[in-house]
Order: sequence, then structure tokens, then C-alpha cells
Amino acid sequence: MKRTAMALAWRLSSIVKLRTAVGLRTRLFSLSYVKHGTVVPFKLSDIGEGIREVTVKEWFVKPGDKVSQFDQICEVQSDKASVTITSRYDGSIKNLHYQIDDVALVGNPLVDIELDSVIKDTVVESTEPIKKITSSTSSKQTENNTDEHVYEKTITTPAVRRIAAENFIDLKKIIPTGKAGRVLKEDIISYLENKKLSVNNDKKNKQLNNDEFEIITLKGYEKHMWKSMTKSISIPHFSYSDEIEVTKLIEFRNNVKDILKKEENISLSFLPFIIKALSKALEKYPRLNAWLDEDSQSLKIFKNHNVSIAMDTPNGLVVPNIKNVQNQSIVEISRELNRIQLLGEKSSFSIDDLSGGTISLSNIGIIGGTYTKPVIASPQIAIGAIGKIQKLPRFDDQGNLITANILTITWSADHRVLDGVTVAKFSNVMRHYMENPSHLLIL
Repeated sequence: MKRTAMALAWRLSSIVKLRTAVGLRTRLFSLSYVKHGTVVPFKLSDIGEGIREVTVKEWFVKPGDKVSQFDQICEVQSDKASVTITSRYDGSIKNLHYQIDDVALVGNPLVDIELDSVIKDTVVESTEPIKKITSSTSSKQTENNTDEHVYEKTITTPAVRRIAAENFIDLKKIIPTGKAGRVLKEDIISYLENKKLSVNNDKKNKQLNNDEFEIITLKGYEKHMWKSMTKSISIPHFSYSDEIEVTKLIEFRNNVKDILKKEENISLSFLPFIIKALSKALEKYPRLNAWLDEDSQSLKIFKNHNVSIAMDTPNGLVVPNIKNVQNQSIVEISRELNRIQLLGEKSSFSIDDLSGGTISLSNIGIIGGTYTKPVIASPQIAIGAIGKIQKLPRFDDQGNLITANILTITWSADHRVLDGVTVAKFSNVMRHYMENPSHLLIL
């Protein structure tokens, strides 16, 4: 094999010499001879969605492991989703380039793999005339090089040069103030004083960094939140709040949750009822189920109700969505909600889970809050925030003082395309279904 490679190289060299002699240039665009046992870098390829960097969340291999094509190498997380990277080669893992939670850039090596197979040689030749260099051209180039050298030379006195040499200063870094760009002694002194001040500031900053605070670089979902919230805060928000009496909902849920857990292994919370009530309200007021295109100043109203749920994860706020809620039962919605909650615990959402949402809900009540003003997730135009259920004194229709189970909800809407009356009517329909949960099953 080595003799074959040497023979190939000799023949190619001969071709180059021959073609040069007749005034042609030979280009070899690719010449590779990869043998069994060659180590190649396995690079992180472009995974779409404009993603340029990812965080390594889990390695499925270690040095010495055998891998085949399509075997899982690692799981990475961008600011939008988690992606499993698979091998393009058959071979053995030689080295991992990153630790867990390190940031990897697209195009950089993830691992080194020792190949099991041979990659064949590929040689692509092209010929083109070789331009003859005349003596006049050569002399012009020499003159130009000389001119550049003179131009780049720093003008100063031998005394200044000595001071610069003693202080290990590159004169090209000094800003000259003398006539015709001459570096003066004062320029050297000023440079040294500024350098000393910069070193002292660096020491102070380092001391502060070590003793008084910790610097955390945003990455993954946190970086995406930075981008999306910076964009969303420019939206003119309109807020609308209401109270919902949910005693019937509590009783209805308590009657079926144990059976559902036993027979379907599904944990039934109040959220599936709220999501379904939202979908019912969207059937009457579809304008809220839309994206706004600011460039064309138009609304894209969706037929499918893909309800986004703001979710706290170990790596920050994420907003996955449950798709086609209008076609799903409360049990099906609950099953899908359980699935994305499990993914949230591992911060392991797919791009499909995080894309395509048409309207959002934030369940701040599970933390303990009652009212909040949620921020719209552009390009959506509406988001609702659900507060905790509280036992509060209220009057019934006959004027009697009763104990009521009150849940609060606050809507934020894009006031450029939604008015207060539309949002209030929409919220009233949703409130009706939440106060009468049996209607969700028959209407």
C-alpha cells in the first residue's frame, strides 16, 4: 500500500513537471490516501434553524468505544432545542473534545474517530496557462516591496528606539504625535503610563471577580429567552384580568383523577381543563390564534390550536406546545402534557416540541402567585397567565356570603391587532367552560 502511494505521488510529480514545461499549470484539488487506522475529526455539522453553537449535555460514548454509522455520539442543546448527534463513520472513539456543559461551535470537531475502512483517493485536475514573469515585472515587484518596507518603518530617533527596546515595546503600537509621524519620547512615556494603569485595573477587576460576584455566561435556553424577550418587550401590551369560580372544576377533577391514574397512569391536573377551555374559546374568537407579520402588517390566523405552555426547566424558561388541541380530549391533552413535563425535567425538547405554537399559557399559580403580567412570545399575539386557586369570601346570586374557590387569569394581547372588547369576550367564553367543566365534554 505504501509503495502504491509513493508511485502515485511520483507519477503526479512527473505530470506537474511535464505540464509546467509546456506552459500549463496543473492543479490537484484533492489528493487523499486514508488507510485503515487513520484518525479523523468528526465535526459538528449545521443542524439548521440558524444555530451556530450548542451546549454538550450528554455523551453516549467514551474513548475506546466502537461506533458504527448512525450510532448516537452525544446530545447537544441549542437555544431552541435538544438534538442527538449520530456518527457518520465506522471506527473507534479516540478523543472527546468537550466536557459536559461546554459550548461547541458548528464546524468544530466533537470527537476524533479512528476509521475501520479505507477512503479512496480522489484527484481532480485542471490546467490553465502559466503567465510568464518578465524581468520588468519582477523589478516592479521588488520596487513595490521596497516601498512598503520604507512606508512601514517607524520614524524616530536612536534614543527613543533604545527606550522602546529596554521596555520591550513594539514601536508600531505607539501612536506618533511628532512631525511626519515621528514617535517622540513623550509618546513612549504616555504609552507606558497607560499600560501601567490598564494592568492595575485588570488586577482590581480580577480581585472583584474572585471575591464579590460570579460571572455566568448565558447559553442554551437562557440565550434564546434573552433574544425572544428583547424582541417581545417592544410589543405594545394590553392587559385584561378576570376571576373564575372553579368549585365545580375542583369537584369534577377530584372525581376522575384517581381512576385515570390507576387505569391510564396519567396525572390529571387542572391545566388540561384550562387548555381545552382555551381551545373552545378560540373556536368563537379565532383572531387570537395568530401570528403577526410586522413587515407586511398582516395576521396569519391558524386553524390548529397549538397551545404553548411556559415551563420552568433546570436550564431556564422553555415554551413547548401541545399541538391540535381542538381535536384532542382532556385525557389526550393530559397525556401529552405529562410527556412534555418529563422532557422538561431533562431539558430535552425536540425542535418540533418548541416550534409552531399559536397562543401561550403561563401557569404561575403552581409557584404561588395570584396576578402577573405575562410577556407575549412574538410572533404570537396573546398569552394568558393563570394564578393560584384561593378560598375567598364572595356573594352568591341570592346575596348570601359564601366561600368560593377563585382562580385568577390575566391576558396580555398585542394592542396593535387586538382590542380590549375582543379579549374580554374571549375570556368570558373561556371562563364559562372552566366554571362548567361538564360542557367541555358535550359541547
